[in-house]
Amino acid sequence: MKHLLGQARRALVRLPRALRSPTPGDLRRWALASVVVNAGITVTGAAVRVTGSGLGCPTWPRCTPGSFVPVAHDGVSPVTMAIEFGNRQLTFVVLVVALACLVTAMRLPSRRPDLVRLAWLQPIGVAVQGLWGGLVVRSALNPVTVSMHFLISIGMIAAAVALHARAKEGDAPPRPLVHRDIRTLSLAVVAAVAVLLLAGVVVTGTGPHSGDALASRFRFDIETVARIHADVAYLVAGLTFALLFALHVTGAPARVRRAALTLLAVELAQGGVGYVQYFLGLPAFLVNLHVLGATLVWILALRVAFATRSRDRVRAPGSPKADGPTGRKARPRPDLTSHPA
Repeated sequence: MKHLLGQARRALVRLPRALRSPTPGDLRRWALASVVVNAGITVTGAAVRVTGSGLGCPTWPRCTPGSFVPVAHDGVSPVTMAIEFGNRQLTFVVLVVALACLVTAMRLPSRRPDLVRLAWLQPIGVAVQGLWGGLVVRSALNPVTVSMHFLISIGMIAAAVALHARAKEGDAPPRPLVHRDIRTLSLAVVAAVAVLLLAGVVVTGTGPHSGDALASRFRFDIETVARIHADVAYLVAGLTFALLFALHVTGAPARVRRAALTLLAVELAQGGVGYVQYFLGLPAFLVNLHVLGATLVWILALRVAFATRSRDRVRAPGSPKADGPTGRKARPRPDLTSHPA
């Protein structure tokens, strides 16, 4: 704990310097912070739903009619109101981190347009998410609007992961670090996870945790949609195992193999949680834990895909190191072969 507090203190001390004259390392830290806060608000949003607090603040943008902060309101529990209002306040944390990403990307000495474009997606996403949240409340938690609310967060997480990965790289065209077919397989895993998340929101919109007694539900058979969701999960796990096996037999870089192994481990744990919650009748705690697992699977799948390629410039033999993500050139080494032994 003391070590973590020391790191936080040093980060706060570096904050003014990081915004004044940032480095790619600063941008990576802000992008990682964006991944964390977006994942956090996704999980707390699920907590709002499973606790029945979706309409704890029955109006938008105000919490209650005539007030932006919680006040006593007929038919609304103070606890559910506090839970929903607290989740709304996390939006401001996400916004601050999003703006920090944008400012840092725009003030980098190299001023790379690709990083600026990715950074812009963060505050734009917060604005879209905030407006869509108003639609969720005004539609009385219609499952379509609730599902899109989650999927927008998933998109923002993807943009933050991309920003984190790109800030470490150069601006050269992508160069695969593994066989082309293995690279394609890693992208297939990402696509399969996206389908899995989509199937998950259908199950959620059909299941019992609507967020409020007044909320409507999808009129699907819960057994059928849960079975489809499980089938897609089997597909994801199978593709990930195939990817890990292919990386192993071809001698892929160790960091790529570690990323794929971590992804498979989290997928198996997520599957275990899914089965337990199903057989226990979808208890709220396990449902929220399952949302956390789904978010982690998405992040890790993207991480594997980014790890299979590089955008650093390839240095020609005998030439100085090309500009990397720091925008600085390496000092040329003396040619020792021109001197007699």
